[in-house]
Amino acid sequence: MELLTPELRAGLPKLYAQEKNKDPIVHVKFFTPDSSWTWFITEGQAEEDDFIFFGYVIGQTREWGYISLNELSSVHGPYGLPIERDLHFQPGPMSEVLKREGHEQG
Repeated sequence: MELLTPELRAGLPKLYAQEKNKDPIVHVKFFTPDSSWTWFITEGQAEEDDFIFFGYVIGQTREWGYISLNELSSVHGPYGLPIERDLHFQPGPMSEVLKREGHEQG
């Protein structure tokens, strides 16, 4: 599965574009199908031979941070499954996305 299509790449706001937005728009959701890790991506841009995302990660902790496309593409869950992009994800404000996805921001 292609994690970042040309359409998604072109449509993502550049890094820091939503920095002052208290409820940024989430554009993409990545997840591990064989564990509970989820990445809600709000921004991203190409940097050298990689693409750097910024978003909210739910894993061992919940935190905002930067995520590398190269890293996401190389990581596998505990049963060896690769990270996937949620093909049915509908973009929206972070507060709405977390509520819709059954998460509370902590």
